Amino acid sequence: MRQLFNAIEPYASHTLPVSDVHRLHVEECGRPDGLPVVFVHGGPGAGCEPWHRQFFDPDVYRIILFDQRGCGRSVPHAELTGNNTGALVADMEAIRNLLGIERWVVFGGSWGSTLGLVYAETHPERVLGLILRGIFLCRPRDIHWFYQEGASYLLPERWEEYVAPVPEEERTDLVGAYYRRLTGSDEISRMAAAKAWSLWEAHASSLLPKPAVVNHFGNPHTALSLARIECHYFMHDSFLEPDQILKHAGRLAGIPGVIVHGRYDVVCPAEQAWALHRAWPEAHLHMIADAGHSALEPGIVDALVTATIEMAMRVR
Repeated sequence: MRQLFNAIEPYASHTLPVSDVHRLHVEECGRPDGLPVVFVHGGPGAGCEPWHRQFFDPDVYRIILFDQRGCGRSVPHAELTGNNTGALVADMEAIRNLLGIERWVVFGGSWGSTLGLVYAETHPERVLGLILRGIFLCRPRDIHWFYQEGASYLLPERWEEYVAPVPEEERTDLVGAYYRRLTGSDEISRMAAAKAWSLWEAHASSLLPKPAVVNHFGNPHTALSLARIECHYFMHDSFLEPDQILKHAGRLAGIPGVIVHGRYDVVCPAEQAWALHRAWPEAHLHMIADAGHSALEPGIVDALVTATIEMAMRVR
């Protein structure tokens, strides 16, 4: 079973202004003249972590990572103004142009799969290949499953912690109730809501408990951007048309693709990966039998590292 590549450090970092408000942190790792790949992190609002660099052979790939608007090392932190899916797609194009890249491999998990797919459907001519994990189609039913009813039956003790900041009379619309708190002026209420929202996702992400995931999501800096930005997107249908990704899947024709999904993914049930595969049948689907949602599941790490190795041989 393949493991992550050894830890590496960036050879270059950039600050990219993308609006009057937002400035993005962008970094490059690996081989400067290597095969370009862009890592698209999850959330929205989670930011990149150092181990995200390790899915790629640094002797083969030019690895580009960036923190999306409002999170990680991008500023201002947890900012919602001008933060939407169309803007993030435009940001990816701005990064590509900044770095002088003609075409690149797009690698993304969870919300990163959403944004990666929307980007590829918008700019298919710029995509050498797609490697996607934990498919998240961002349909209203997908949001309802995880934040209103569905996953609640699988993790009842964690669900109680998630709903605790919301009074009983507001629980018929939990995303709306959280949005009011996460965008309100009460700092204590805002932070309590952020941690409850973020920890619910952390505890649901892996098949077995993973303290590293919980600790990262529970960090106040990460929790605030993750909860505020996710809730902002979900209140606005992720700034997507109904069934946008599946409707436009025909635009992915001819792009080499790999889909990796955990069979027991509680955050994004496997039906989403199957629906994408049916709409984009030329992509190779790997359903990992003993995995949940997290990219740190051993079987998912193995499948993703294998995918990056094989993609390099296919598109170089």
